[in-house]
Order: sequence, then C-alpha cells, then structure tokens
Amino acid sequence: MTIKVLIIDDSALVRRIMTEIVRSQPDMEVVGTAPDPLVARELIKQTNPDVLTLDVEMPRMDGLDFLERLMRLRPMPVVMVSSLTDRGSEITLRALELGAVDFVAKPKLAIASGLQAYADLLADKIRAAYQARHRIVQRARAQPAKAPVGRPALGNRLVSSEKLIIIGASTGGTEAIKDFLIQMPPDCPGILITQHMPEGFTASFARRLDSLSRISVVEARGDERILPGHAYIAPGHSHLLLARSGANYMTRIEQSEPVNRHRPSVDVLFRSAALHAGKNAVGVIMTGMGRDGAAGMLEMRQAGAYNFAQDEASCVVFGMPKEAIAAGAVHEIGPIDRLASMVLDHLTRQSGRALRV
Repeated sequence: MTIKVLIIDDSALVRRIMTEIVRSQPDMEVVGTAPDPLVARELIKQTNPDVLTLDVEMPRMDGLDFLERLMRLRPMPVVMVSSLTDRGSEITLRALELGAVDFVAKPKLAIASGLQAYADLLADKIRAAYQARHRIVQRARAQPAKAPVGRPALGNRLVSSEKLIIIGASTGGTEAIKDFLIQMPPDCPGILITQHMPEGFTASFARRLDSLSRISVVEARGDERILPGHAYIAPGHSHLLLARSGANYMTRIEQSEPVNRHRPSVDVLFRSAALHAGKNAVGVIMTGMGRDGAAGMLEMRQAGAYNFAQDEASCVVFGMPKEAIAAGAVHEIGPIDRLASMVLDHLTRQSGRALRV
C-alpha cells in the first residue's frame, strides 16, 4: 500500500525538500503540494491524501485554524512541521491537542550532512500517522470524553518518598502524559518521564503540563533531588537517567549516543530505574511507534518493579506498549483514562492503606 502525502508549507524550498524526501521512500508518494491552507483545501478534495504535513505558521489562514476545521469536517492524520522557537513549540503543542498525530521540526536547510537523519525521521512519522488513521477518524467522530478527575491525596509519606513512577512515550504521548499527570495527587511519588521530543520543545511541554497539573512539572536539569509531587521531563537534547546520592534519588542528564535512534531514549531511563530503584519503581509505557522501552521495562520487571502499559484501543500508535507486552515486561494493561488510577491503586495496595475519601 502506497501512502499518499499532501505537503502544505508556505516555503517553496521546504516544499521541495520534503517532496524529495517523501518521493525517495518506496512506500510513499506526493499527491500534491500547497503554499497555504486555502489551496490545500481544494487539493484534499481532488487527491484524497492519506497523510498531511502541515506548516504551523502560514499566510491566509493560520495552521491551527485549518487543523481545527479539518478535524471537525474531514478528520485525517496530520504531521505538523514546526519552527524551533518558543512560539513554534507552543503552537505545536496546541496542534497535538486539536488532533495532530505528531510533529517534526522544519529541516535545517544549511546542514546537508543531517538531511538523511531528518529524512528517516520524517518518513517514520508519516508512517506512524498512516497507521493511526482509523483511530484519528474514530476519535474525531466520538463524543468528547469527560476530563479525568484528579485523585485525593495518597496520605502515605512512606509511599510518596520511597516509590517512583517512571514513564516512557512517543507518538501520541504528549496528550497521554497530560491525561496521566492531571490525575496525580499533590503527594504522589516523584515521576520521571522520557517523551521522544526534539530539543526546544520539552521546556514548553513541561510548562504546559505544570499549568494543568496539581503537581510541579519541570524539564530535568540534572543533579536534582527527586521529590514527591514533582515530575521531571527528559530534555530533548539528552538522555534522562535515575541516579542515587546516599538515600536520595537524583536526576542525571547524559548526552551520550542515541539508543534505538532516540535521545532521549526510554530504554536508557528504564534501565537506570531497574538499577537504582528496583522494586520501588512503577513503570508505565504509553503510545508510541517502535520498540524503545521494551527491553528496559523487562529489566525493571526482573529487578522487582511493577509495570503498566497503555492498551491498544487508547493508543495513537500501539507500538511501544505492544513490544513491552510481547517481551513479558508488563503486569497490567489499561486505557489512558484509567492508567493513573491503576497505578495509584497499586501503590495503595502495596502500602496496605486505602486512599482517603
């Protein structure tokens, strides 16, 4: 099956580069290019594409306005193309809320040596968006889900200080992580998160989650003591690892080589949790393409951790959870709107105390 791609960008040079990349893939074809959403609207009717790439900021009609109308009237998979700026990252995160599958930074036109890596990344994201096409349509047509309700305090200082929640996600993960964190009580265990995301976006992502959650959410800087009621997100330029300093859990940042083609990598975080937290860790693997995290989560289980996976029905792409489940790394599977409650219930059972009502 050939994936039909429509490219929408106001830069003729970007359209040309992205066209060449897509045409070089054996399973893709470019069915059209458009300089703005008004031209794109007609091309969608004429070509019936499988996936759109959509520039965030364009003339004549804003990319967000176009995306919102598209998801309401003719939902389809969209990969946003964003500039590496604070404004670009904020708009991109809003686009993911509106239903875009994923995003990619604009190609760095002056760096020819990095173009092949960019081509591989763009092609992977288009394939993931194509895999998600049926879920995109189903979600757009479904009734809006009720917002998850935050849980009351755990009320157990020992659980909050000794346990850790370790999360990994990729495609679709920004919204899944948001749904998880907004249910966390203020005294939940410390949370470490690796979400596949480029440099320049993770700080905006952390600020957005911090504004929506009852816990504190920050981009990890490294050498921070991990505190209850706090979540630490891997920066887009580095791996995030768990470390120890005496009795304290700490964050560590490394700019070592990519693992599974990713930096930050979920496997790197999970393996460090297996090494330093063992049975005090609870692992959570969410929506994403590929197998990053599966091997590390198995190491967590073998070290005594208890692990959860997002179920297929609620994933944008059921790749990473599927691989972790197949590896035998997962104890429980659940939908994203219940995953936080499942983790908190497990922690409560472990502590032998019920949540206060």
